[in-house]
Amino acid sequence: MGTWRKEISGEAKKQLWLAGPMVFVSVFQYSLQMISLMFVGHLDELLLAAASLATSFLNVTGFSVLIGMSSALDTFCGQSYGAQQYHMVGIHMQRAIVVTMLVTMPVTIIWAFLKPILVVLHQDKTIAAQAQLYARYLIPSLSANALLRCFVKFLQTQNNVFLLFLATGFTTLTHVLLCWLLVLKFKLGIKGAAIAFCISNWINTVLLALYIKFSASCKSTWTGFSRECLHNIPQFLRLAFPSTLMVWLEQWTFQLMVLLAGALPNPKLQTSVLSICFNTTGLLWMIPLGVSAASSTRISNELGAGRAKGAYLAVKVTLLLAFIVGALGFTLLMVTRNIWGHIFTDVPEVVRYVASLTPILACSVFVDSIQTALSGVARGCGWQKFGAFVNLGSYYLLGAPLAIVLAFVLKMKGKGLLFGIVLALIMQVVCFLVVTFRTNWDKEANKAVKRVRDNGVQDDANALPSHQNGNLW
Repeated sequence: MGTWRKEISGEAKKQLWLAGPMVFVSVFQYSLQMISLMFVGHLDELLLAAASLATSFLNVTGFSVLIGMSSALDTFCGQSYGAQQYHMVGIHMQRAIVVTMLVTMPVTIIWAFLKPILVVLHQDKTIAAQAQLYARYLIPSLSANALLRCFVKFLQTQNNVFLLFLATGFTTLTHVLLCWLLVLKFKLGIKGAAIAFCISNWINTVLLALYIKFSASCKSTWTGFSRECLHNIPQFLRLAFPSTLMVWLEQWTFQLMVLLAGALPNPKLQTSVLSICFNTTGLLWMIPLGVSAASSTRISNELGAGRAKGAYLAVKVTLLLAFIVGALGFTLLMVTRNIWGHIFTDVPEVVRYVASLTPILACSVFVDSIQTALSGVARGCGWQKFGAFVNLGSYYLLGAPLAIVLAFVLKMKGKGLLFGIVLALIMQVVCFLVVTFRTNWDKEANKAVKRVRDNGVQDDANALPSHQNGNLW
């Protein structure tokens, strides 16, 4: 019993050391858009509506895609690092950069012509025009985000997270100053908010690039640009596409719920309340997201090293931490259910409606905490394809149809939409738990070792001789 407790305690310390900084990294990155919206909100109601609409659309068409594509590095970089194939960590990151940069090209076209797309979706033409202006000025942030997401995964999978915390924290403080200067001082309005966001993203990206280039801690994993990254791209895409689908399917579901709220009676009230609920879950989601990042890193490192027992121990500790985080989130919302709505609005009707939905919202926060952690387990193991099927079935075969029936047929309105989300989350958790606890971890470790070996052998075979290896730095 003493040895078991010592192992659990040791693994928990490792995961908390990773999860703590990653929670703040997630919050800081999430806050950049919120800070821009806050400054725009002090200008004009029309501009706030346009920036909010654009932000939601740009997240699901651009930023979430980049997050999903780079999430394949949780598997590739994490397992290579665990197997001590350090040079391959850098190669995998470069490969991800090539792919994500190519992805930004079609996304750029979508953002540049956002107005006609929004008009087709029955959005107000005036709001759509301003949303397109905001989107066009945000286009330079796409390439920055493509690099940034890859840099974050590169450092995270090496357990090198404290610098991420410092860089994103500094960027967030800088962003507040930039928004004040460009939006209010120089009166650039909505354009200033977008420009400030782009500059902040590039500042964060450059800081991480300089650290990777000059830090001694990255010396073994970053050996310079190499043509090796152009090989085995199909193998990378086999995980990158499902990773993207995992994120994309989930993101679109929440956007769908907001759109459905607009079709309910009293759409202004329903949309406002659902937006408050999803902003609340988005804020609280940052904590389990940190746990998820820690779990994917620890599990991928252990599997890459061929330590099946260590990987399974990491899974059990992850679930324990996720349960605790979810329970704390549930308790916080239930205790503050009568005052939480006041944080967002002073309209009594909205506050009462939010309070009536809080028990369902609290349940979703608890279940989502476990689901998010299990998604980290899936990324660490390389189960992205399975995760994409789970998300597809949970949200679009169960959650969304039930939400529509409950909200419109059974007249449960916003409560029915939230119930649909909770049921989808429960289905995700059940599917992931069944697979996780039925997994043969010895076979999983052998699979990870083989993945690392095959990628390394193929890259070495395709590489040029050492004196002609395409090293540019």
